[in-house]
Amino acid sequence: MQNEKEIKEMVKEKYGQIAKQSTSCCGPTSCSGTTDNKIVGYTVMQDEYDHLDGYVADADLGLGCGLPTEFAGIEKGDVVVDLGSGAGNDVFVARALVGDEGKIIGIDMTQEMIDIARLNNSKLGYKNVEFYLGEIEAMPLENSIADVIVSNCVLNLVPNKQKAFKEIYRILKTDGHFCVSDIVLKGELPANLKKSAMMYAGCVAGAIQQDEYLRIIEETGFKNIQIKKTKAIDLPDEILKDYLPDAELKQYRESKVGILSITITANKN
Repeated sequence: MQNEKEIKEMVKEKYGQIAKQSTSCCGPTSCSGTTDNKIVGYTVMQDEYDHLDGYVADADLGLGCGLPTEFAGIEKGDVVVDLGSGAGNDVFVARALVGDEGKIIGIDMTQEMIDIARLNNSKLGYKNVEFYLGEIEAMPLENSIADVIVSNCVLNLVPNKQKAFKEIYRILKTDGHFCVSDIVLKGELPANLKKSAMMYAGCVAGAIQQDEYLRIIEETGFKNIQIKKTKAIDLPDEILKDYLPDAELKQYRESKVGILSITITANKN
């Protein structure tokens, strides 16, 4: 796998492609010949959003692996920060919960995603929604400003997860909390999957062991860490065959490596 700088540039490129694709055809899953543009595995990871208040179809690029707002305890008037906000999917769902009294801030490191999110918001006319270009390891936000932080299948795109959780801790208010959905592992991925750039961009190769993920959160200083939901992710053979020869694919299936989407909450204090 590449170094941190190379990983970030690769992720920006892939997500920039998705952003451009979403504005040039009928949506992230309906264009012809989208195999090379879509992030590997997301079609089997995503949860449906269209039943939620605040859902905006143009902001749903199908890039999540959970519904973090479902367990985030967002209340009217809260200040909520969405990390890796993309086209604004979770931002607009959170906006329906905080109402006019609250504030929602989206952070994304891909300019193309920020542009789409701002366009979507301009159509909706929300005055208490903002989108900023920035990296999760160094967010352009002041200390202790957020009541709640959410993120949906994004922290695995961050090479240095320790820095990411330290930043989450920094911008949360004293009584704040986070709720994130992310991909974790139980067992070791085959080498060809671990070194794949596309698998990294799809949150698979970047996934760490669940125990390590929880340890990082605890060592950052968070309390009351709870896994609210676990969902097994089964990558189909048609995807895996691009990376694994038949013998390795058979071995992988027999190893029963667990690729899991977890939704987890924790309090700052």
